Amino acid sequence: MFRNELFEEVSKSDLYGMIFTYVWAFDLQSDWEYINHVVSIFESKGAAVYFVELEAELDERLERNKSPHRLEHKPKKRDIEWSEKNLKETMKKHRLNSFHDEIEKEEYIKINNTHLSAKEVAVMIKEKFRL
Repeated sequence: MFRNELFEEVSKSDLYGMIFTYVWAFDLQSDWEYINHVVSIFESKGAAVYFVELEAELDERLERNKSPHRLEHKPKKRDIEWSEKNLKETMKKHRLNSFHDEIEKEEYIKINNTHLSAKEVAVMIKEKFRL
């Protein structure tokens, strides 16, 4: 509910841009519907929507979940045992990465960032979308 209100307000503003992250279960129709809903909020106001799909190997994801920066900014991750269990269970239960050509958006990039820094990924995104 709060996210929708936030999206509606941002879509009406003159804000240059917004980054929204979402763990998308590609096997759930409800997730596809939610993403389409969010996209429609912005596109109905003439905004461009860019899709960036990040993937990384499980070992790397588990390591990143313990990084000081992530623990500082994501309180739910501070319970490392729960966080690791939740990630593994979610990955078993749902398909968290798209199939080739599954996302049919022109403004889309998929990046395996297992061996890339956040800065390297940001540069790739900026170059791809000419931002």
